[in-house]
Amino acid sequence: MGKIVLVTGAARQLGGRFVRRIQRDPGVDRVIAVDSVRPGHQLGDAEFVLADIRQSAIARVLAEHSVDTVVHLDVSAKALGTGGRTTVKETNVIGTMQLLGACQKSPSVQRLVVKSSTNVYGSAPRDPAVFTETTPPKSLPSGGFAKDAVEVEGYVRGFARRRPDVAVCVLRFANILGPEPDSPLADYLSLPVLPTVFGYDPRLQFVHEDDVVDVLEIAAREPRRGTLNSGTFNIAGDGVLLLSQCSRRLGRPTVPVLLPAVTWVGSALRTIGMTDFSPEQIRLLTHGRVVSTVQMRETLGFRPKFTTAGTFAEFARSRGPGLLPPERVGRAVGRLAELPLGGGAPGSTHSTHGAR
Repeated sequence: MGKIVLVTGAARQLGGRFVRRIQRDPGVDRVIAVDSVRPGHQLGDAEFVLADIRQSAIARVLAEHSVDTVVHLDVSAKALGTGGRTTVKETNVIGTMQLLGACQKSPSVQRLVVKSSTNVYGSAPRDPAVFTETTPPKSLPSGGFAKDAVEVEGYVRGFARRRPDVAVCVLRFANILGPEPDSPLADYLSLPVLPTVFGYDPRLQFVHEDDVVDVLEIAAREPRRGTLNSGTFNIAGDGVLLLSQCSRRLGRPTVPVLLPAVTWVGSALRTIGMTDFSPEQIRLLTHGRVVSTVQMRETLGFRPKFTTAGTFAEFARSRGPGLLPPERVGRAVGRLAELPLGGGAPGSTHSTHGAR
C-alpha cells in the first residue's frame, strides 16, 4: 500500500499547491486535506476534511484514515479571512500542540514534516553573519510569528523525544516570495512607499513558492539514497539582497524613519491589516538575517531552482511598476549623464590641465 498523507493548512495558497502536487507522487495512495475553512481553490482528488486542528477532533481524523505521513503547513504569520493575531497564535501554537498530541497517540503515523521559519533565530545587532541550524539566537524572539515558530519547534522536539520511531523533519524557510505570496513582509514590500529604519540597510534572503513545494515533497517522501530528510534544515535561495536593492528593483521609494519612531510606524501598518508587523518584524528590517544552506544541499539533497535575486524578480514582476520604475530611473540617469559638465553648451569640450 502507498502512503496516506494528511496536510494541514489546505485552504491556504501554499497548502493547496502542495496538496495538488503530492497527489501526483506514485507512492501516495490518498491525500487528506484539512483546514478550519473551506478552500477557495481546487484540491484535485484529495479528500477535504473540515476540521480545526485546535480541537481534539483532529485525533479522530488521523485514526479514521490511518494516516502515516503528516505535513503540518498551518503555521503562518497571517490569518485567513477576518481572523486577527489571536486567531493566528492559537492556530500556530495550540493547533500544533493538539496535532502533535494526536500524532503521539496514533500508531500509524511514521513521518512528520513541519513548516517553520528562519524567524526562530531572531534579529539582533550582534548576530553572526550567517546562522547555521545549530546557532543559538542572541536574543529569543519576544512576540509575533517569530515567537510562535520558536514555541512550535519546542513542541516538535518534545514530540520527537516521545516518539523516536517517527521520522521528523523541520523546514526553516526564509522569507517566502513569488507571484502569489502570503506574508507580512510581502505586504510591506507591496506598499507604494517603504518606511525603513534610518541608518540601516539589512541583508535579506528569499525562497520561491515553487521551491517550497518542491522541498516539502522531498521531506514527505522516503529519503533518496545518500540523503537524509529527518532533522532541521534552513531553506533559502542562493545569495542575499539589501533592502535598498529590493526597493530599487520594485521602483518603490523609501522613507527613512528614526529608530524611536519605528514602533509608531509598525502600529500604523498593523491598523491597515499587516497583522504581524510586530517588533520582531521591525528588527528584521533593521538588522536583517542570513542563514547557511549547506545542510539543505549536502544532507537533504535539495537545490533550489531560484536564487534570492531570482525569487525577488518574480515577486517584483507580480507587483507591477512602482512610483519610480527602474527603467524610467535608468533613462533619467542616462540623460543626466549626457548633459555637459559645468554648464557648457552641448557638444562643447572641457580640458583639464595635466589630465591624462
